[in-house]
Amino acid sequence: MESLLIRTKSYFDGDAYHPENGGPYLIAVREGRIDFLALDSADAPVTATAEFVMPGLVDAHVHIFLDGGELDLEKRNAYLKAGHDEMMEVARHNVARTPCSGVTLARDAGDRHGINHGIREELRKDPAAVMSLRSAGMGVKRAKRYGSFIARDVGPIEEIPGVIQELAATGDDVKVILTGIIDFEAGAVKGAPQFNTEELQCIVGEARRMGRKTLAHCSGEEGLKVAVAAGVGSIEHGFFMTRELLPRMADKGIAWVPTFSPVHFQWARPEVAGWSEATIGNLRRILDSHLEHVALAYKVGAEIVAGSDAGSPGVKHGEALIDELFHFLAAGLPMEEVLRSATSRPRRLWNMPSTNIEKGSRAELVLFDSSPFADPHSLRRASMVISSRSCFRLGSSCTS
Repeated sequence: MESLLIRTKSYFDGDAYHPENGGPYLIAVREGRIDFLALDSADAPVTATAEFVMPGLVDAHVHIFLDGGELDLEKRNAYLKAGHDEMMEVARHNVARTPCSGVTLARDAGDRHGINHGIREELRKDPAAVMSLRSAGMGVKRAKRYGSFIARDVGPIEEIPGVIQELAATGDDVKVILTGIIDFEAGAVKGAPQFNTEELQCIVGEARRMGRKTLAHCSGEEGLKVAVAAGVGSIEHGFFMTRELLPRMADKGIAWVPTFSPVHFQWARPEVAGWSEATIGNLRRILDSHLEHVALAYKVGAEIVAGSDAGSPGVKHGEALIDELFHFLAAGLPMEEVLRSATSRPRRLWNMPSTNIEKGSRAELVLFDSSPFADPHSLRRASMVISSRSCFRLGSSCTS
């Protein structure tokens, strides 16, 4: 990529905000890395200007093979039997729209069709790719339990190490389906956990031995207790979280990816599924409890990470990550913390190279015409994405 010199009034470096009263600032990019930062010079030959700059956003939980814009349940179910080529085209469309919201890295949380691995490799080979994909491949689950569209079955505990070794050989992470889905009409999680503490500890331990993080699909107090006791890398979803578990998560360094967006869509658009007033009430109570516990998680120092569950009904790739950030703001998290949850924190937790705006870091930048610290809605109006390989000016190219 050619050298760039960016002038900006303010920026968030991945950890801290650098406001207007200290700037304007110059950010130089050379050979895909941050070359230097300096105060503005009147004669600097800038190639781009912005009101605000920050590192590229990270969506920590997506399913790249699923179209979140498809709301028809029959069509969604039929699609799960589609061929490889059709699924790859859907995934490519999702990849094309994701950077339009400033997302330069997404973590795919499982599919059993190999689409996530296929897209990951396409992006690695594409010299003009703006984003990259971290892929878990297939997850693991119990036979005849929830998760068949994203995971494979595993038998007794003796089989677990071999299965995890096989999955970790190609996957960047190991996905575990620990609990079922939420029964919104009952306002509770369906069924008991799929793995007990000993079994999940075996999964976590083998994944760790293979140098892989574990992410556990988990909601409901019973499953959450198992996940925390076993020391998973992250709890995905985590609905019905408890006050007592949060300090233990903080102490163990277990991250939480709350994924508000799928449940919020069910509440905001109840006519799609035909929910009753009672079910709408359940959905609102679940969301309110989630907001309360995310606020508590921040107070006790738990590692909160932004992930949208893009691909779920009503949860569109790219823009849903911004929705997730607004849920964090609604929970009372300060803007700096919200941006950390979607920039520096996931990369640090996943042991990935830093993209913080500092000399020597990989250049993955998002430019804005106004600052979210002045107007949070600016987060929906990114103007340019700069990756270590290319630049992507947003606008008409991002119409869906």
